[in-house]
Amino acid sequence: MKRIAFPQVGAESGAAEAGLERFAWLSIAAAVVTIALKTGAFVLTGSVGLLSDAAESVVNLVAAVIALIALRVAARPPDYNHDYGHGKAEYFSAGAEGLMIFVAAGVILFTAVERLLHPVPLQSLGIGLLVTTAASVINGLVGLVLLRAGRAHRSVTLTADGKHLMTDVVTSTGVIVGVLLVAVTGWDRLDPVVAILVGLNILITGYRLISGSVTSLLDAALPEEDMVRLRDVLDRLRTPEVEFDDVRTRESGRQRFVSLTVRLPGDWTVERAHRVTEEVELTIGRGLPGAQVQTHVAPGALRRSTSDR
Repeated sequence: MKRIAFPQVGAESGAAEAGLERFAWLSIAAAVVTIALKTGAFVLTGSVGLLSDAAESVVNLVAAVIALIALRVAARPPDYNHDYGHGKAEYFSAGAEGLMIFVAAGVILFTAVERLLHPVPLQSLGIGLLVTTAASVINGLVGLVLLRAGRAHRSVTLTADGKHLMTDVVTSTGVIVGVLLVAVTGWDRLDPVVAILVGLNILITGYRLISGSVTSLLDAALPEEDMVRLRDVLDRLRTPEVEFDDVRTRESGRQRFVSLTVRLPGDWTVERAHRVTEEVELTIGRGLPGAQVQTHVAPGALRRSTSDR
């Protein structure tokens, strides 16, 4: 059994990690600004819908701080008792963000039901909506930046944070529409109704984040898109004398792991077998950037029928 690492796409350099941390700081700054704007909008209008929106932004701030910590932990290199590094710290960040969303949803639903039972007239709607719209634009722009960075760097933390911010934008849009309807219809109970819908919506987001982080912590296989690329690579490498089986995959944060058995003729020399496995590892590494590949050599290529292919 041997392992090959790909420095250019495996463990990130210190500069690259610092770049990811800058995205977390951007998220923190956006959360602070939007909390201030949305809280101001609530104070101006008295809208429980806008209060629920501000509460979600508080969750954004806590989640962004957790994301920063997770990125720093995940950046640590392998050590004496963490042979595969600390990449899974990112999944804890996504799970913690999901739990925070549940807390925020509970606060929102409690406040909304109270206001539904005891409606209060809203005030200064025009200024309040303008302020909330500005906060939503900030969240939308930062969310898009985080999603793009998350995809580019395969960062679960940045992707989760970006999705949360985009959910916040959807939430804010619903709140704005609800408050506008209150202004048009004069029916004050529309405001808490919208807040209840907001709470239910972010509960779904929280469930998805927690579910995804738990699945990854349980060492789920690589996503189907990656598995298709891996199968394509192995199909190109197969010959009458070279076969593969016992293929296993998992991922830890931004790092992919692939292990497989390479079956070769039993009369090959060690040197020849080594050359083949080196080529297998390098080819998989090019097809799956960021992969660490482990191979085990076994005698006898498997005979495969046409239907198996």
